[in-house]
Amino acid sequence: MHCLYLAQRIPYPPNKGEKLRSFHQINFLRKNDIEVTVAAPFEQSDELGYFRTLEQEYGCRTLSQPLNHKLRRYMYGIASNSSLSEAHFYSAGLQQQIDDLLLQQNIDAIVCTASSMANYVFRSTSLGKIARRPRLIMDFMDMDSHKWLQYSYNAKLPMRWVYQREARLVRHLENRVGKQFDACFFVAEPETNLYQQQAGNPAAEVLSIGNGIDPAEFYPATQPVEVKTPHLLFAGVMDYTPNVDAMLWFYNEVWPKVLTLWPDATLTIAGMNPTPAIARLQGVNNVKVTGFVEDILPYFHESNVFVAPFRIARGIQNKILQAFACGLPVVSTSMGAEGIRCTPGQNIEVGDEPNDMFNAIKRLMTAPHHYQSVRNSALATIDEHYSWDGILTPLLQLLDNDKVTPR
Repeated sequence: MHCLYLAQRIPYPPNKGEKLRSFHQINFLRKNDIEVTVAAPFEQSDELGYFRTLEQEYGCRTLSQPLNHKLRRYMYGIASNSSLSEAHFYSAGLQQQIDDLLLQQNIDAIVCTASSMANYVFRSTSLGKIARRPRLIMDFMDMDSHKWLQYSYNAKLPMRWVYQREARLVRHLENRVGKQFDACFFVAEPETNLYQQQAGNPAAEVLSIGNGIDPAEFYPATQPVEVKTPHLLFAGVMDYTPNVDAMLWFYNEVWPKVLTLWPDATLTIAGMNPTPAIARLQGVNNVKVTGFVEDILPYFHESNVFVAPFRIARGIQNKILQAFACGLPVVSTSMGAEGIRCTPGQNIEVGDEPNDMFNAIKRLMTAPHHYQSVRNSALATIDEHYSWDGILTPLLQLLDNDKVTPR
């Protein structure tokens, strides 16, 4: 079997949510003797080495093409009444490579990661020319149309109009995928249910395929940090709106309460591309802003609580699963915990208001037995429910070319 895998970004190195998910899917397919060609656009020439790594170390074929200047892409998206998400990741040169491959090779299935990559399927001039159409699979990951709608709620003009436009056009694209693809899946059950409500009665099979954790990459510290004073951690790409919103809210609303009780408490915000608003927190009130780090694991090992104060979120937060795997108790909002197998007070602490989140941190710090119980339950959750091989098994069934629906 030969699978063409269309990724928004080259899925290597697997250092953030979307790339991590795609990398493990590709690695899983290769381990199951499926030939994989990865097609992805790129913006920086230094990314070319990552394509070579996928070829040399993971046995994939690759197709790559540089993107046009971002402003030019966005102008095209506006002029063509397309979503900016589609325009952002579209390359006519990559489209040509994909169409050539479809004519030259027997492609059994096409997997797209995120709705924006469906553009390469809908614009293909080759799919209608081949004798047997590949099975079309969409990994939506999240409900992007609802994410853009969430952004619009607190935005001011003109960005409110931009977000509302994006939500409308992405929703149209999501519904079109449901009509023309064979199957689509989401990272969490709430996303799946939301899509089925939006799309009505999609022709595509719709299901959930979650994220997993590699225990070789995330594991507990040999000497955990002492649990007396909070040493809090948040990790994520720090120019991503939900992450920025989460940490600014936490810093302003919760962190002063923590410092009042524990003046020596520390808060580490680890992740690439901090916005100016996040960068300004560096060195203020015991806050450390790291920027890009080569290895995030030591930061998990040097902390004793992971905070996930999300107020804008979609899908499963990989960072919470990573904290679970490191034996780091998590204090999250209910939105951050959505889609994860968790029970407040057992393997996670949940609080949506500042006082609730502060009290959750206080419970962990002042009750050692409770802290250890939450820690052990989180580790057990990873062992029982989040191995990549177990989670991705349904993907093999979705790729079965005999199930292609004639169009």
